Amino acid sequence: MASATITASSAASTRLAGPSAGKRGQHATCSLTASSGRTSAAALTSEFLPSLPVKTQALRAGAGRKPRATSGRPCHVFASADVAQLRGAREAINDIISSKSCNPILIRLGWHDAGTFDKSVGEWPKQGGANGSIRFRPEIDHGANAGLAGAIALLQPVKDRFPAVSWADLFQLASATAVELAGGPVIPMKYGRVDASGPEDCTPEGNLPDAGPPSPADHLRKVFYRMGLNDQEIVALSGAHTLGRARPDRSGWGKESTKYTKDGPGLPGGSSWTVDWLKFDNSYFKDVKAKRDEELLVLPTDAALFEDAGFKVYAEKYAADQAAFFKDYAAAHKALSELGAKFDPPQGVSLEAGGARPVKFVAAEYSSGNTQTEMSSAMKKKLRDEYIGLGGSPDRPLQTNYFLYIMIGVAVLAILTKLTGAI
Repeated sequence: MASATITASSAASTRLAGPSAGKRGQHATCSLTASSGRTSAAALTSEFLPSLPVKTQALRAGAGRKPRATSGRPCHVFASADVAQLRGAREAINDIISSKSCNPILIRLGWHDAGTFDKSVGEWPKQGGANGSIRFRPEIDHGANAGLAGAIALLQPVKDRFPAVSWADLFQLASATAVELAGGPVIPMKYGRVDASGPEDCTPEGNLPDAGPPSPADHLRKVFYRMGLNDQEIVALSGAHTLGRARPDRSGWGKESTKYTKDGPGLPGGSSWTVDWLKFDNSYFKDVKAKRDEELLVLPTDAALFEDAGFKVYAEKYAADQAAFFKDYAAAHKALSELGAKFDPPQGVSLEAGGARPVKFVAAEYSSGNTQTEMSSAMKKKLRDEYIGLGGSPDRPLQTNYFLYIMIGVAVLAILTKLTGAI
């Protein structure tokens, strides 16, 4: 799809990034400058359409996206996930992790944003989940989130470089990338999460698990069942403790330092669950089961995995079979990352080859003539809404594929005009 620019006169500008087709350069970008205090017509120009009248009020962001109006600065509104920007953000996260060895805190950030989900609350975003609300106070100040403001600060430059990526997507992208770069499984993520808009969307404190409750197994089930997860997923997700450390100044657990953490990497200190605490493998289950090393941390909720009969069957399996752990962990992490998320487009987008992609628009398939393929209802509605916004009337049936012929004709005319030097 070609890029388009709308110009008028004012100091405020809005950039609208449309849905990407999954390849670099295949998204529409409009920069709108509106006249102060009035609505006027403007000219829409592009590489495909040389000029098309359009009403400025017809430009709308996608559902759930709100502009951030700040004095003297551009206001960005994004209709759906931009695959090129997501891929760029992933590369930037790779660089951050490589230089700072911050895998554990980025994984924790993604978890804690998603882990507030309550399936009994039907309304988005009040139900919590992966909506980016952890960036707001009071949620970031919750006791369970101690230290995570630093993780958000690590990602701020990435957000600045790739503003079309929502915070909710950025947190989950960083979490999945951190697992993969530590040697863990590739997680089949999807993106397009819509952000919570403000502090009013934060969930109350207390939705995340405690490390040392009176009845650890019951507590884990209460917290994770509230999210809609099961015993297998609880145990698999617990295996991410193979990475990282606990610090007494943040969680109240662990030692100031151990022989495994006193020299870093990163900020020295804390207690790790495993010897090689920047490597994602199944050593967490082996070490918790053995309990042979006093320098390694075992929380009450860790020990419960081998004490509770319902959990133990999975913990024993993962201690013996790393491939099984990786398979189940990838599925559980994906499920966690989508809890409470609102996606635009609704089916989400994938960054991996062969994954789910936004529906590609082919003009011939949108005519009323005979066709062997059928577009999704969501895509038809999206095209209909955008066409109406430009002053069209999609209720008028096309007896043949005139739309395609017209667009080809206009394109040829534009090329001929350009070649003759008129533009």
